[in-house]
Amino acid sequence: MAKEPFVQLHDYLDSQIVGQRSLTTNLLIALIADGHLLVEGPPGLAKTRAINALSQGIEGDFHRVQFTPDLLPADLTGTDIYRPETGEFNFQSGPLFHNLVLADEINRAPAKVQSALLEAMAERQITVGNKTYPLPELFLVMATQNPLEQEGTYPLPEAQLDRFLMKLELDYPDAETELTILRLNRSEAKHEKSATPEPLSQQQISEARQSSLNLHLAESLETYIVQLIMATRNPGAYDSSLAQVIEFGASPRASLSLERCARAHAWLQGRDFVGPDDIQAVFFNVLRHRIILSYQAEAEGHTINGVLKRILDCVPVP
Repeated sequence: MAKEPFVQLHDYLDSQIVGQRSLTTNLLIALIADGHLLVEGPPGLAKTRAINALSQGIEGDFHRVQFTPDLLPADLTGTDIYRPETGEFNFQSGPLFHNLVLADEINRAPAKVQSALLEAMAERQITVGNKTYPLPELFLVMATQNPLEQEGTYPLPEAQLDRFLMKLELDYPDAETELTILRLNRSEAKHEKSATPEPLSQQQISEARQSSLNLHLAESLETYIVQLIMATRNPGAYDSSLAQVIEFGASPRASLSLERCARAHAWLQGRDFVGPDDIQAVFFNVLRHRIILSYQAEAEGHTINGVLKRILDCVPVP
């Protein structure tokens, strides 16, 4: 399959979201790997703008939901509306029935709302009353969290975190990038729009997903993926200094996600095989939210990224 339309889309995203190459790349990886993204970063880093730009580059609709403490599950899923003229209930679909959904500040909504989103992400369906409604085949949730403010938030449970394909961490841009952002904003204020590439069809996205699954993955690299996950569950077997660092390791879903993301990364690079570099390139984003450090490790100043780096260093590359 021709990758040129995806290259054009990537270039367009980079022109709209300046200085966030990791975000634009991983948006496309999530799109091809058919998963969901959790993005954590301070306000104003173009998280909303990124998925909005993606929606303009593909054939699909987009909806943004601002999560607040008073949000109800029906505000996401939709609800049955009584029609007096017919004496019947008709289902009014909610925002989750769009192709791209931005769950802004997801940790500000209570557990009932989070569980409604969990079913949609995991099962690709919505249950209202005694009826179940399928979601679109192209369905991607990008959820955001603000790490600077924790008052009035509801931390996501581990079961829901595990449903996200990847977790990205964004930081402020440097001075040169911020200057570019300033100029881009001024151009947009003058209504000087940049050219939008021909939108990708859902058929093209489906073909890209199948094409990535057909890439060659050597058995030794399958073993490498499994060993990386095993090292999160029994780190002492690979590095004795990590024996008491990880409280809970990654689930089998991490192995599946690591393979799918590595395949998508290799496909976007234009290769017909998956290499160790592809696995290592997505390793942090796939594992960052799937392991829990022990209290002792946190007290000693260990970070999840630091622990993951040590795991990557101690597991031998085939």
